[in-house]
Amino acid sequence: MKSFLKLNLDSKRILGLDILRAVAILCVVIDHGGLLMPPALREWTDLLVFDGVSIFFVLSGFLIGGILIKLIERGVGIDIIDFWKRRWYRTIPNYLFVLVLLAVLELIFNSQFDMQQIGSYALFFQNFNSIHPAFFPEAWSLSVEEWFYLLIPFFLFIQLNFFKIPTKSSLLGTALLVILVITYIRFNRYSTFPALTENIWDNVFRKQVITRLDSIMYGVLAAYVFYFNPGFWEKYKRMLFIFGLVLLGCFKYVAPLLENRVSLFQAVFSFSFQSIATACLLPFLTSVKSREGFWPKALSYISILSYSMYLLNLTLIQNWILRKIPWTLFMESKYAIGGIRYVLYWVLVFCLSHLLYFYYEAPMTRLRDR
Repeated sequence: MKSFLKLNLDSKRILGLDILRAVAILCVVIDHGGLLMPPALREWTDLLVFDGVSIFFVLSGFLIGGILIKLIERGVGIDIIDFWKRRWYRTIPNYLFVLVLLAVLELIFNSQFDMQQIGSYALFFQNFNSIHPAFFPEAWSLSVEEWFYLLIPFFLFIQLNFFKIPTKSSLLGTALLVILVITYIRFNRYSTFPALTENIWDNVFRKQVITRLDSIMYGVLAAYVFYFNPGFWEKYKRMLFIFGLVLLGCFKYVAPLLENRVSLFQAVFSFSFQSIATACLLPFLTSVKSREGFWPKALSYISILSYSMYLLNLTLIQNWILRKIPWTLFMESKYAIGGIRYVLYWVLVFCLSHLLYFYYEAPMTRLRDR
Protein backbone atom coordinates (compact mmCIF):
# COMPACT_ATOMS: atom_id res chain seq x y z
CA MET A 1 0.00 0.00 0.00
CA LYS A 2 2.85 2.40 0.81
CA SER A 3 4.43 1.84 -2.60
CA PHE A 4 1.06 2.45 -4.25
CA LEU A 5 0.71 5.81 -2.56
CA LYS A 6 4.37 6.77 -2.77
CA LEU A 7 4.90 10.11 -4.50
CA ASN A 8 8.29 11.21 -5.78
CA LEU A 9 8.29 14.98 -6.17
CA ASP A 10 10.65 16.76 -8.53
CA SER A 11 12.81 19.12 -6.49
CA LYS A 12 12.23 21.81 -9.15
CA ARG A 13 8.47 21.86 -8.58
CA ILE A 14 7.19 25.05 -6.97
CA LEU A 15 4.75 24.36 -4.15
CA GLY A 16 2.82 27.59 -4.67
CA LEU A 17 1.99 26.65 -8.26
CA ASP A 18 1.02 23.15 -7.13
CA ILE A 19 -1.35 24.74 -4.63
CA LEU A 20 -2.93 26.88 -7.35
CA ARG A 21 -3.31 23.88 -9.68
CA ALA A 22 -4.80 21.79 -6.86
CA VAL A 23 -7.29 24.54 -6.03
CA ALA A 24 -8.25 24.77 -9.71
CA ILE A 25 -8.95 21.05 -10.13
CA LEU A 26 -10.78 20.84 -6.80
CA CYS A 27 -13.02 23.70 -7.95
CA VAL A 28 -13.75 21.81 -11.17
CA VAL A 29 -14.48 18.51 -9.42
CA ILE A 30 -16.67 20.17 -6.77
CA ASP A 31 -18.55 22.07 -9.47
CA HIS A 32 -19.14 18.94 -11.55
CA GLY A 33 -20.02 16.98 -8.43
CA GLY A 34 -22.83 19.44 -7.83
CA LEU A 35 -24.69 17.71 -10.66
CA LEU A 36 -25.15 14.77 -8.30
CA MET A 37 -26.72 16.97 -5.62
CA PRO A 38 -30.21 18.38 -5.10
CA PRO A 39 -30.44 21.94 -6.53
CA ALA A 40 -30.80 23.51 -3.07
CA LEU A 41 -27.62 21.88 -1.82
CA ARG A 42 -25.73 22.71 -5.00
CA GLU A 43 -26.36 26.40 -4.37
CA TRP A 44 -24.20 26.08 -1.26
CA THR A 45 -21.36 24.27 -3.00
CA ASP A 46 -21.42 26.88 -5.77
CA LEU A 47 -20.42 29.44 -3.16
CA LEU A 48 -17.17 27.54 -2.54
CA VAL A 49 -15.85 27.23 -6.08
CA PHE A 50 -14.20 29.62 -8.49
CA ASP A 51 -13.68 29.18 -12.22
CA GLY A 52 -11.06 26.44 -12.10
CA VAL A 53 -10.64 26.30 -15.86
CA SER A 54 -9.71 30.00 -16.05
CA ILE A 55 -7.09 29.37 -13.37
CA PHE A 56 -5.69 26.49 -15.44
CA PHE A 57 -5.49 28.73 -18.51
CA VAL A 58 -3.41 31.40 -16.78
CA LEU A 59 -1.17 28.82 -15.11
CA SER A 60 -0.54 27.09 -18.46
CA GLY A 61 0.37 30.39 -20.08
CA PHE A 62 2.78 31.22 -17.27
CA LEU A 63 4.53 27.84 -17.36
CA ILE A 64 4.73 27.50 -21.15
CA GLY A 65 5.68 31.15 -21.54
CA GLY A 66 8.51 30.58 -19.07
CA ILE A 67 9.72 27.51 -20.96
CA LEU A 68 9.80 29.44 -24.24
CA ILE A 69 11.65 32.38 -22.67
CA LYS A 70 14.28 30.12 -21.12
CA LEU A 71 14.84 28.33 -24.43
CA ILE A 72 15.34 31.62 -26.26
CA GLU A 73 17.45 33.27 -23.57
CA ARG A 74 19.82 30.28 -23.40
CA GLY A 75 20.51 30.79 -27.08
CA VAL A 76 18.88 27.49 -27.95
CA GLY A 77 16.03 29.12 -29.83
CA ILE A 78 12.64 27.50 -30.30
CA ASP A 79 12.85 24.06 -31.85
CA ILE A 80 9.21 23.91 -32.90
CA ILE A 81 9.10 20.19 -33.53
CA ASP A 82 10.83 19.30 -30.26
CA PHE A 83 8.61 21.69 -28.30
CA TRP A 84 5.44 20.22 -29.80
CA LYS A 85 6.69 16.68 -29.26
CA ARG A 86 7.47 17.26 -25.60
CA ARG A 87 4.19 19.08 -24.97
CA TRP A 88 2.05 16.57 -26.81
CA TYR A 89 3.67 13.59 -25.11
CA ARG A 90 2.43 15.22 -21.91
CA THR A 91 -1.16 15.92 -23.02
CA ILE A 92 -2.24 13.89 -26.06
CA PRO A 93 -1.88 10.23 -24.90
CA ASN A 94 -4.07 10.72 -21.83
CA TYR A 95 -6.64 12.66 -23.83
CA LEU A 96 -6.80 10.10 -26.66
CA PHE A 97 -7.02 7.23 -24.18
CA VAL A 98 -10.12 8.70 -22.52
CA LEU A 99 -11.55 9.87 -25.86
CA VAL A 100 -11.31 6.37 -27.37
CA LEU A 101 -12.68 4.76 -24.21
CA LEU A 102 -15.72 7.04 -24.23
CA ALA A 103 -16.25 6.49 -27.97
CA VAL A 104 -16.19 2.72 -27.50
CA LEU A 105 -18.74 2.95 -24.69
CA GLU A 106 -20.99 5.08 -26.90
CA LEU A 107 -20.71 2.67 -29.81
CA ILE A 108 -21.63 -0.28 -27.60
CA PHE A 109 -24.49 1.28 -25.65
CA ASN A 110 -25.76 4.14 -27.84
CA SER A 111 -27.00 3.24 -31.31
CA GLN A 112 -27.51 6.94 -32.14
CA PHE A 113 -23.87 7.87 -31.61
CA ASP A 114 -22.21 9.52 -34.61
CA MET A 115 -18.65 8.21 -34.84
CA GLN A 116 -17.71 10.84 -37.44
CA GLN A 117 -17.48 13.56 -34.80
CA ILE A 118 -14.49 11.82 -33.21
CA GLY A 119 -12.30 13.18 -36.01
CA SER A 120 -12.94 16.76 -34.93
CA TYR A 121 -12.08 15.84 -31.32
CA ALA A 122 -8.83 14.21 -32.37
CA LEU A 123 -7.81 17.46 -34.10
CA PHE A 124 -9.32 19.73 -31.42
CA PHE A 125 -11.64 21.38 -33.93
CA GLN A 126 -14.87 20.47 -32.14
CA ASN A 127 -15.24 23.93 -30.58
CA PHE A 128 -12.74 26.06 -32.47
CA ASN A 129 -15.41 28.51 -33.63
CA SER A 130 -18.65 26.68 -32.85
CA ILE A 131 -20.65 25.29 -29.94
CA HIS A 132 -19.03 22.27 -28.34
CA PRO A 133 -20.95 19.01 -28.98
CA ALA A 134 -22.64 17.19 -26.10
CA PHE A 135 -20.17 14.29 -26.28
CA PHE A 136 -17.20 14.61 -23.85
CA PRO A 137 -18.20 18.17 -22.84
CA GLU A 138 -15.19 18.83 -20.58
CA ALA A 139 -12.89 18.59 -23.61
CA TRP A 140 -13.73 22.18 -24.58
CA SER A 141 -10.93 23.65 -22.46
CA LEU A 142 -8.39 21.15 -23.78
CA SER A 143 -8.97 22.49 -27.30
CA VAL A 144 -8.16 26.00 -26.11
CA GLU A 145 -4.92 24.79 -24.52
CA GLU A 146 -3.82 22.70 -27.50
CA TRP A 147 -4.34 25.54 -29.96
CA PHE A 148 -2.26 27.73 -27.70
CA TYR A 149 0.54 25.13 -27.73
CA LEU A 150 0.32 24.98 -31.52
CA LEU A 151 -0.01 28.63 -32.51
CA ILE A 152 1.94 30.76 -30.05
CA PRO A 153 5.35 29.01 -30.32
CA PHE A 154 4.93 29.04 -34.10
CA PHE A 155 4.29 32.80 -34.15
CA LEU A 156 7.30 33.39 -31.91
CA PHE A 157 9.46 31.13 -34.09
CA ILE A 158 8.54 33.12 -37.22
CA GLN A 159 9.24 36.47 -35.56
CA LEU A 160 12.57 35.39 -34.07
CA ASN A 161 13.97 33.50 -37.04
CA PHE A 162 12.62 35.29 -40.10
CA PHE A 163 12.00 38.85 -38.92
CA LYS A 164 14.75 38.91 -36.26
CA ILE A 165 12.48 40.60 -33.73
CA PRO A 166 14.04 40.66 -30.24
CA THR A 167 12.75 38.17 -27.68
CA LYS A 168 11.07 40.69 -25.40
CA SER A 169 9.35 42.52 -28.25
CA SER A 170 8.11 39.36 -29.96
CA LEU A 171 6.75 37.84 -26.76
CA LEU A 172 5.09 41.02 -25.51
CA GLY A 173 3.75 41.90 -28.96
CA THR A 174 2.29 38.43 -29.52
CA ALA A 175 0.61 38.34 -26.10
CA LEU A 176 -0.93 41.81 -26.46
CA LEU A 177 -2.04 41.18 -30.04
CA VAL A 178 -3.81 37.94 -29.15
CA ILE A 179 -5.50 39.58 -26.16
CA LEU A 180 -6.73 42.51 -28.24
CA VAL A 181 -7.95 40.37 -31.15
CA ILE A 182 -9.82 37.83 -29.00
CA THR A 183 -11.37 40.56 -26.85
CA TYR A 184 -12.56 42.29 -30.02
CA ILE A 185 -14.06 39.02 -31.29
CA ARG A 186 -16.09 38.67 -28.09
CA PHE A 187 -17.16 42.32 -28.31
CA ASN A 188 -18.19 41.92 -31.94
CA ARG A 189 -20.22 38.82 -31.11
CA TYR A 190 -21.93 40.61 -28.27
CA SER A 191 -22.76 43.56 -30.52
CA THR A 192 -24.24 41.43 -33.29
CA PHE A 193 -25.96 38.65 -31.31
CA PRO A 194 -29.76 39.08 -31.53
CA ALA A 195 -30.48 37.86 -27.98
CA LEU A 196 -28.28 36.60 -25.19
CA THR A 197 -29.13 33.96 -22.62
CA GLU A 198 -26.98 32.34 -19.94
CA ASN A 199 -26.75 29.23 -22.10
CA ILE A 200 -25.46 31.29 -25.04
CA TRP A 201 -22.96 33.01 -22.74
CA ASP A 202 -21.63 29.62 -21.69
CA ASN A 203 -21.48 27.98 -25.12
CA VAL A 204 -20.76 30.90 -27.45
CA PHE A 205 -18.55 33.16 -25.32
CA ARG A 206 -17.01 30.93 -22.64
CA LYS A 207 -16.32 27.62 -24.35
CA GLN A 208 -14.80 28.30 -27.75
CA VAL A 209 -11.16 28.49 -28.77
CA ILE A 210 -11.66 31.70 -30.73
CA THR A 211 -13.16 33.45 -27.69
CA ARG A 212 -10.89 32.17 -24.90
CA LEU A 213 -7.35 32.00 -26.26
CA ASP A 214 -6.57 35.36 -24.64
CA SER A 215 -7.04 33.91 -21.15
CA ILE A 216 -3.83 31.90 -21.54
CA MET A 217 -1.94 34.93 -22.82
CA TYR A 218 -2.36 36.71 -19.49
CA GLY A 219 -0.24 33.91 -18.06
CA VAL A 220 2.34 34.56 -20.78
CA LEU A 221 2.40 38.24 -19.76
CA ALA A 222 3.02 37.13 -16.17
CA ALA A 223 5.95 35.01 -17.38
CA TYR A 224 7.27 38.07 -19.24
CA VAL A 225 7.27 40.14 -16.03
CA PHE A 226 8.73 37.25 -14.00
CA TYR A 227 11.76 36.84 -16.27
CA PHE A 228 12.36 40.39 -17.48
CA ASN A 229 11.35 42.46 -14.46
CA PRO A 230 12.09 40.28 -11.41
CA GLY A 231 12.46 43.32 -9.14
CA PHE A 232 8.84 44.35 -9.68
CA TRP A 233 7.74 40.71 -9.33
CA GLU A 234 9.42 40.35 -5.94
CA LYS A 235 8.69 43.83 -4.56
CA TYR A 236 4.94 43.79 -5.10
CA LYS A 237 4.20 40.07 -4.70
CA ARG A 238 2.18 40.39 -1.48
CA MET A 239 0.29 43.46 -2.64
CA LEU A 240 -0.58 41.78 -5.94
CA PHE A 241 -1.63 38.58 -4.15
CA ILE A 242 -4.08 40.46 -1.94
CA PHE A 243 -5.35 42.45 -4.92
CA GLY A 244 -5.85 39.23 -6.90
CA LEU A 245 -7.81 37.57 -4.09
CA VAL A 246 -10.01 40.64 -3.64
CA LEU A 247 -10.63 40.84 -7.38
CA LEU A 248 -11.56 37.15 -7.58
CA GLY A 249 -13.88 37.59 -4.60
CA CYS A 250 -15.56 40.58 -6.24
CA PHE A 251 -16.20 38.64 -9.44
CA LYS A 252 -17.49 35.67 -7.49
CA TYR A 253 -19.70 37.34 -4.92
CA VAL A 254 -20.31 40.96 -5.94
CA ALA A 255 -20.58 41.00 -9.74
CA PRO A 256 -23.52 38.53 -9.88
CA LEU A 257 -25.50 40.90 -7.64
CA LEU A 258 -24.95 43.79 -10.01
CA GLU A 259 -25.51 42.19 -13.42
CA ASN A 260 -26.30 38.88 -15.09
CA ARG A 261 -24.47 36.77 -17.67
CA VAL A 262 -25.97 38.64 -20.62
CA SER A 263 -24.34 41.97 -19.78
CA LEU A 264 -21.51 43.48 -21.82
CA PHE A 265 -19.06 43.06 -18.97
CA GLN A 266 -19.86 39.40 -18.34
CA ALA A 267 -19.83 38.42 -22.02
CA VAL A 268 -16.77 40.37 -23.09
CA PHE A 269 -14.56 41.53 -20.23
CA SER A 270 -15.20 39.19 -17.27
CA PHE A 271 -12.82 36.55 -18.67
CA SER A 272 -10.07 39.14 -18.96
CA PHE A 273 -10.47 40.39 -15.41
CA GLN A 274 -10.58 36.86 -13.98
CA SER A 275 -7.34 36.10 -15.80
CA ILE A 276 -5.72 39.29 -14.53
CA ALA A 277 -6.80 38.44 -10.98
CA THR A 278 -5.29 34.95 -11.28
CA ALA A 279 -2.07 36.33 -12.75
CA CYS A 280 -1.75 38.65 -9.75
CA LEU A 281 -1.55 35.60 -7.47
CA LEU A 282 1.52 34.22 -9.22
CA PRO A 283 4.31 36.48 -7.85
CA PHE A 284 3.61 35.42 -4.28
CA LEU A 285 2.84 31.78 -5.10
CA THR A 286 6.12 31.31 -6.99
CA SER A 287 7.92 32.19 -3.75
CA VAL A 288 6.15 29.44 -1.76
CA LYS A 289 8.43 26.41 -1.97
CA SER A 290 8.57 24.55 1.36
CA ARG A 291 6.89 21.13 1.32
CA GLU A 292 7.10 20.22 4.99
CA GLY A 293 3.94 18.77 6.48
CA PHE A 294 0.98 16.72 5.29
CA TRP A 295 -1.05 19.37 3.47
CA PRO A 296 1.70 20.65 1.16
CA LYS A 297 2.38 17.08 0.04
CA ALA A 298 -1.33 16.33 -0.30
CA LEU A 299 -1.86 19.41 -2.48
CA SER A 300 1.16 18.49 -4.60
CA TYR A 301 -0.32 15.01 -5.03
CA ILE A 302 -3.64 16.51 -6.19
CA SER A 303 -1.74 18.84 -8.51
CA ILE A 304 0.06 15.94 -10.14
CA LEU A 305 -3.20 14.06 -10.65
CA SER A 306 -5.07 17.14 -11.88
CA TYR A 307 -5.02 16.35 -15.61
CA SER A 308 -6.26 12.80 -15.08
CA MET A 309 -8.88 14.07 -12.63
CA TYR A 310 -10.13 16.56 -15.19
CA LEU A 311 -10.44 13.94 -17.92
CA LEU A 312 -12.22 11.35 -15.79
CA ASN A 313 -14.50 13.07 -13.30
CA LEU A 314 -17.49 14.10 -15.40
CA THR A 315 -18.31 11.96 -18.43
CA LEU A 316 -16.68 8.70 -17.41
CA ILE A 317 -17.20 8.63 -13.64
CA GLN A 318 -20.50 10.48 -13.37
CA ASN A 319 -22.28 9.52 -16.59
CA TRP A 320 -20.87 6.06 -17.32
CA ILE A 321 -20.38 4.70 -13.81
CA LEU A 322 -22.44 6.43 -11.14
CA ARG A 323 -25.53 7.13 -13.22
CA LYS A 324 -25.60 3.57 -14.56
CA ILE A 325 -25.78 1.96 -11.13
CA PRO A 326 -29.41 0.93 -10.25
CA TRP A 327 -29.29 2.52 -6.82
CA THR A 328 -32.96 1.93 -6.00
CA LEU A 329 -32.36 -1.83 -6.02
CA PHE A 330 -30.17 -1.46 -2.95
CA MET A 331 -31.86 1.33 -0.99
CA GLU A 332 -34.98 3.47 -1.10
CA SER A 333 -33.93 6.69 0.61
CA LYS A 334 -33.00 9.32 -1.95
CA TYR A 335 -30.88 11.05 0.67
CA ALA A 336 -28.88 7.89 1.33
CA ILE A 337 -28.48 7.33 -2.40
CA GLY A 338 -27.34 10.92 -2.92
CA GLY A 339 -24.85 10.80 -0.06
CA ILE A 340 -23.32 7.46 -1.00
CA ARG A 341 -23.16 8.40 -4.67
CA TYR A 342 -21.39 11.67 -3.87
CA VAL A 343 -18.82 10.00 -1.60
CA LEU A 344 -18.22 7.31 -4.20
CA TYR A 345 -17.76 10.05 -6.80
CA TRP A 346 -14.77 11.44 -4.89
CA VAL A 347 -13.34 8.00 -4.16
CA LEU A 348 -13.49 7.06 -7.84
CA VAL A 349 -12.04 10.40 -8.95
CA PHE A 350 -8.92 9.92 -6.82
CA CYS A 351 -8.51 6.17 -7.30
CA LEU A 352 -9.01 6.09 -11.06
CA SER A 353 -6.95 9.26 -11.55
CA HIS A 354 -4.12 7.73 -9.54
CA LEU A 355 -4.19 4.62 -11.70
CA LEU A 356 -4.39 6.59 -14.94
CA TYR A 357 -1.53 8.89 -13.95
CA PHE A 358 0.95 6.40 -12.54
CA TYR A 359 0.32 3.57 -14.98
CA TYR A 360 -0.32 5.48 -18.21
CA GLU A 361 0.14 9.26 -18.13
CA ALA A 362 3.53 9.28 -16.38
CA PRO A 363 5.03 6.42 -18.47
CA MET A 364 3.85 8.07 -21.70
CA THR A 365 5.31 11.40 -20.61
CA ARG A 366 8.69 9.78 -19.94
CA LEU A 367 8.84 8.58 -23.55
CA ARG A 368 9.55 12.14 -24.70
CA ASP A 369 13.02 12.00 -23.12
CA ARG A 370 14.10 8.89 -25.04
